[in-house]
Amino acid sequence: MRASFLGCPVDLLTMAETVDLARGAMRSRKRLQHVALNVAKFVNMRSDPVLATDVANSDIVGIDGMGILWGARALGLPAASRVAGVDLLAELLAICAQEGFKPYFLGATPAVLHQALQAACERHPSLAFAGWRDGYFKREEEGDVVRDIQSSGADCLFIGMPTPRKERFLAAHRDDLGVPFIMGVGGAFDVLAGTVQRAPARIQKLGLEWLYRIYQEPGRMWWRYARTNTLFAGVLVQALIRQVIQHALDAPGAVPPGPSRIGG
Repeated sequence: MRASFLGCPVDLLTMAETVDLARGAMRSRKRLQHVALNVAKFVNMRSDPVLATDVANSDIVGIDGMGILWGARALGLPAASRVAGVDLLAELLAICAQEGFKPYFLGATPAVLHQALQAACERHPSLAFAGWRDGYFKREEEGDVVRDIQSSGADCLFIGMPTPRKERFLAAHRDDLGVPFIMGVGGAFDVLAGTVQRAPARIQKLGLEWLYRIYQEPGRMWWRYARTNTLFAGVLVQALIRQVIQHALDAPGAVPPGPSRIGG
């Protein structure tokens, strides 16, 4: 079910529902583009209309971050759970191994990409990749990358490039790639490769995965999270205040705002 969260479209799907949609796309060869929405992307969308359009034009906008999940629930949306991109990637690689679908990995450094491919094959010995390409290619090389993906016969494409680069790449080429299921996975290749560790499950449930990332990479991550989390909190608090005021005005017997009258 698609809903609006602070002006941004979100699809209120569980992990199982998302996996079923991806599997259906790969079986039917009908294109389905998934984007994972977290707090950082949401904040960046508010100042980048091109990114906002790219996200809105995706077929599935999944709730990736706990902040988005909690915010949606606070505003009354029936969001059951988050669908973390790294977990969805793991689920779909298992499906590929079981059902013979062939993934294509695009992104990360050559070293991280190689480690991610190796880890995926060790976890799923029957997994066969359609192809792979690191994310360090120049703009003039995009045509070669697109042609390689086209000719690979891939059933799914996982893109591990930063926002908004991957969104721009897909907006320009998604209709030409010939891949049924397409998904941006952010830094999931680093997690799969083992170069970045995920937070323990308890920390994830508390919504403090961002704090664990700062602990691992303080120089790179602290300002990003400080900025985006603060901005997101401000936007959410404003929306909650507006909602409370609106509910008060809509309540039976409420006096509508207007000019006051003194005397008779």
